[in-house]
Amino acid sequence: MRIAILSNGNANYSTQRLVEEAEKKGHEVRVVKYKNCYLSLDEKHPDVYYHGEKLEGFSAIIPRISNNMTRYGCAIVRQFEMQGKWTASSSIAITRARDKLRAAQILTKAGVNTPKTLVSRNSTDIDGLIEQIGLPVIIKLATGTHGNGVVLADTKKAAKSALQAFYLYNEDGTNILLQEYIEESAGSDIRAFVVGSRVVASMKRQSLDDDFRSNLHKGGEGKTIKLTAEEEKIAIRAAKAMGLHIAGVDLMRSKRGPLVLEVNASPGFGIEKVTGRNVAEKIIEYVEQNASRKKLKDKIGA
Repeated sequence: MRIAILSNGNANYSTQRLVEEAEKKGHEVRVVKYKNCYLSLDEKHPDVYYHGEKLEGFSAIIPRISNNMTRYGCAIVRQFEMQGKWTASSSIAITRARDKLRAAQILTKAGVNTPKTLVSRNSTDIDGLIEQIGLPVIIKLATGTHGNGVVLADTKKAAKSALQAFYLYNEDGTNILLQEYIEESAGSDIRAFVVGSRVVASMKRQSLDDDFRSNLHKGGEGKTIKLTAEEEKIAIRAAKAMGLHIAGVDLMRSKRGPLVLEVNASPGFGIEKVTGRNVAEKIIEYVEQNASRKKLKDKIGA
């Protein structure tokens, strides 16, 4: 099988691991820096070019699209979809997951429990927003990632200052979310790595200081954790609701049960180092099964 990995390059750890596991199983793998691709928009030939070469002959596409390249990266994925190629993550699912407001709406509709969230574009609503959600409050940009664009305000004055700053400098029109603070999970959360309809690895992330963010990118520490049946079920449901077959689902334990914080469309593989679980192998096995199934269906349909 010929597999294309859309990535920022071979230096990326997750990309290295996917290439390693795919080659172990005898597959031909090509890493494509999608930012260097260009598209030919022809109704009969929706081609993708890479350094002037037309990319063709792939049985599967594995997108590893970075947050700051979502729009263009998803355009590349969409072009392969137009060709009828099987993709491990669809362009629409990636786009949904990257918009925190849209993701929250989708999860709510699917009956997935999340922290209470408020959204407003009007700075005159600040008093009402704070009164409704309470203090402390988490304020975040809808497009933030790795814990960036997120602040915790523990007083009304601090919340007002943070919101006014976000509104003032938010020239690109990004939505601003206010989210309830879950005191019992302060500084910690759970990452469940979902592949297909299974959780293949899970870890608890804990901040090492008084930072309320537990992201490994912010210096948080990870350790293996066994999920409860309810946590596993909600992680799988959240990924399914977003239309993602490969996802990192971030959960928080609360007094009212597990709450989903976020569903990541291109989760990092640091969880392998923490848990010792071979996540890359599970992904390649999933790709093998589903890309082969699509090829068989196409052959029968032809």
